[in-house]
Amino acid sequence: MLVLAACGLDRLAADPPWCVHPVQLMGAAIEALRQLVEAWAADRPWRLRWGGVLITALVVAASAGAGWALEQLLLLSGGPGRWLGWLALGLVVIGMASALAGRSLRLAVEAVLEPLALEPPDLPLARQRLAWIVGRDLEGLPRQELLRAAAETASENAVDGLFAPLFWMLLGAFVWGLAPQAPGPLAFAWAYKASSTLDSMLGYRTGRLRWLGTAGARLDDLLTWLPCRLTALSLGQLAPALRDGATDPSPNAGVSEAAYAHALGVELGGANYYGGELRQKPLLNAGGGPVTGASVQQMLGLSQRTAFAWLALASGLAFGFSQGQGAG
Repeated sequence: MLVLAACGLDRLAADPPWCVHPVQLMGAAIEALRQLVEAWAADRPWRLRWGGVLITALVVAASAGAGWALEQLLLLSGGPGRWLGWLALGLVVIGMASALAGRSLRLAVEAVLEPLALEPPDLPLARQRLAWIVGRDLEGLPRQELLRAAAETASENAVDGLFAPLFWMLLGAFVWGLAPQAPGPLAFAWAYKASSTLDSMLGYRTGRLRWLGTAGARLDDLLTWLPCRLTALSLGQLAPALRDGATDPSPNAGVSEAAYAHALGVELGGANYYGGELRQKPLLNAGGGPVTGASVQQMLGLSQRTAFAWLALASGLAFGFSQGQGAG
């Protein structure tokens, strides 16, 4: 029920800009620890690597521990019926919803599509809005390339922002159901968000980060690996997604993008520029049709329906398990 409530809250309301988000706190901790480690390690690769391991361990453990503490507060408060129980319940559900970015991703992508649908399209506004959610160079990109960028971020971040945290949340709920004193859905979800935040802040192969960010990036790859492939399986595109995504430098991004490309019959990938440097990404579903505004909207809708299917399946399994336990 907690997971359903969190997904419902994420579906109804995006993250409010006036509220401090848990990811912001994780980011502040990562930045503070990075400064300490770099002051100690300087340019020594081995120190930077071990410093990265330390940062990763501290941030992930602290995030999971904070989630576990709120879960235990909910148990100790006696649950709904007392004011402290309602407060703890609200904090846990809001905390879980904060780990999901389904609505935020949808709104951000749709904000890019709006100026592209005008006649003539407002390309400067579309580039300005797209810059908030992609890292590639956007200056001078034509409408078709902007649509491709929107489709690629919608398909990649569907896993990072929705399906991976949802997977770990569901797994945490199962563990919590077996052992209420153990970490549960919020602890698992926040641990994943911590690893994702580490990768987004430190996971670059430039300067000191090529050593400092290795641990966080590898952990994020590991924790995203199974949810990514379950997403491709849910879309009915596991085999072609694994084939097309095999040549992508990321073990997960290419697979998730390829799954959506095959599901909707469009071609993704190609030449991108980052900081003026050309990076040739592998073609995904080569020979597929061009990306359109309608196909990007279909991607967003497909993500929503697939998430509903995951929740329905998980609810059915939980009901069957509880019935089996009762019979036993």
